[in-house]
Parts: sequence; C-alpha cells; structure tokens
Amino acid sequence: MDTLTVWTFPTAAGADMALERLKPLARQHVVAVDDAAVISWPAGRQKPRMREVGSLVGPGALWGGFWGLMLGLIFLVPAAGLAFGAAAGAVAGSLVDVGIDDAFIKRVRADVRPGTSALFVVSGAASVEPVAGALSGLDVRLVRSNLGEEEAARLRAVFTEEEAQAGRA
Repeated sequence: MDTLTVWTFPTAAGADMALERLKPLARQHVVAVDDAAVISWPAGRQKPRMREVGSLVGPGALWGGFWGLMLGLIFLVPAAGLAFGAAAGAVAGSLVDVGIDDAFIKRVRADVRPGTSALFVVSGAASVEPVAGALSGLDVRLVRSNLGEEEAARLRAVFTEEEAQAGRA
C-alpha cells in the first residue's frame, strides 16, 4: 500500500530542513521515499512555490504531472474557483476515488498558508513511521492518505492520461 503524507511546518523553510534530514536516511535505506515535492510559502507572497524532488535516491515513482495537478488543485482552485475548468473537476473526482478527498485537501489548505511550508511524500505505508522518526524534534503536523494497490494504479492512470492529453495539445 502506498501512502501520501503531507508534513506541514510553521515556517517557510521547515520543509527544506526536513528534506535535508531525510536525504541521508534515504541513501542509507533507513527511509523509503518513492516521490516527493516541497511547497514553500514565504510570508507576503501571493502564492506558494513548488519544487518536485523525486525519490531522494533516483527518479521519482510518479511524474511531474501528478504534483503539478494535485498541488494546483489544492492551492490554485480556491483562487480560480469554478473557472478552473471541467478537466480540473474530473481530476478532482479521480483524486476522491483514490482517497485524496475534500477533507484531506481542506486540511492541507488550512495548514499551508503564507509563512509556512509542506513536504509532500509518496511512500510505502511501512515508511511513514521511519519518516516520522527522522522528523522528530521539528515542529511538524501530519496529513495522511493511504492508497491501496488499486487506488495507486488508478491515480497513476489518471495522471498518465492527463500527460498524454497535454502532449497532444
């Protein structure tokens, strides 16, 4: 089973500090991070900055389209409203089907605002506790969604289709 965890921090630099803690542990195979992204939202900025990280020890298991679309839905849809389009609605519906529901999105939106940051991690469920241990001592909050094998496959299919459509446009 895959797990999507969002580790939120009360400072704009917190997620980067957490990532630096995880990198050596990933190289030593103490923690497994299949794919990751960092959101940093410096105080006074209109929107957050996103950086795709990958697996920490090689290419990411997902792809850029996943992070771009998912984080866009979390952080841009409130500003864009319904004008964001039917495609975003279809993707949002697909996310609900794989356990990334409205409550998950609302919690992330509430935790990540100007002056804060977040580390988004896709990992095996068994990796959540070692990651939590690596982040102990940091001021961090956890938002978590478990993805079964079928849910993870559907999620990958949604974003593979989105990338294929973008390539044809």
